[in-house]
Amino acid sequence: MTDQLHGLVTRAQSGFFTVQTSEGPIICRIRGTLKEDFLKTDPVALGDHVTIERIPIEADTVGGVIVAVQARKHAFSRVAPRSGSRIGTSEESEQVIIANLDQAIFVFAATNPKPNGRLLDRFLVAAEKAEIPEIRICVNKMDLVAKKPDPIYELFSTYERIGYPVLYLSALEQHGIDELRDLLAGKISVFTGPSGVGKTSLLNTIEPDLGRRVSAVSQVTAKGKHTTSYSELIPLAEGGYIADTPGIRTVSPWDVEPDELDGYYIEIAARVPDCKFPDCTHIHEPGCAVLAAIERGEISEARYDSYLRLREMLEAEYVY
Repeated sequence: MTDQLHGLVTRAQSGFFTVQTSEGPIICRIRGTLKEDFLKTDPVALGDHVTIERIPIEADTVGGVIVAVQARKHAFSRVAPRSGSRIGTSEESEQVIIANLDQAIFVFAATNPKPNGRLLDRFLVAAEKAEIPEIRICVNKMDLVAKKPDPIYELFSTYERIGYPVLYLSALEQHGIDELRDLLAGKISVFTGPSGVGKTSLLNTIEPDLGRRVSAVSQVTAKGKHTTSYSELIPLAEGGYIADTPGIRTVSPWDVEPDELDGYYIEIAARVPDCKFPDCTHIHEPGCAVLAAIERGEISEARYDSYLRLREMLEAEYVY
């Protein structure tokens, strides 16, 4: 009888995958026939639940072959075009950053560096597209800004009003750390944001040495091409895993066409059914419920401008 085991992919590097099983971690390759079934996406990704067959341990420590991958509940992805390809062409492919995650936590700084709302909006579009169960925003370095009122609260209150929980933190003063620790416990989380926002410091306050371990992954992942880097799920002392994704400095949302972008800006999506025309672009059409909501101050002009710019990019690159 074939010795089969089930497990979770906790590390991916250059075609080799570490699978955490009931017998411990096993380094695996992918069965060749499995690759043929996934031509437009990664056949195996971090967070996948897989079936492996044990094989005699080889000189390179490979001890198993991945023979099956369970259907993904969620996949946080971005466009990974080949050299010279364009979004919407037959060359376009999906890069799965992490599969089957429970929550996405996007980390920005209150200042130094100044928060980039458009980058945050792209993260949110990708997360909404993936139907990730929980999406949260963390604002670190609150010790560097004045108490309320402050422009930083005005910026992020826009996201709170439309339904995204925002946690204001200070790694230096350890403000909000207990709440963040509780949010991470027992879940698989992607914890990402721009460079310099203090992700490592936050993680170190949650669990000693956690930030250093994730940072070590970050330094390797940031080097070279995707095919020579690795990503890893880091286990937490209180249960669950955290994946830091330093390579995500920008996002081209995977499988999002220009005319469906409005569905991933949640405050715009809520008004779409009330537009006069079913194919409304929310740019110039009469009877547009979105434009009317903007005039009434119910939709942030900054978020609307973000929508317009991302739609313009998608239209310029998408081939119908």
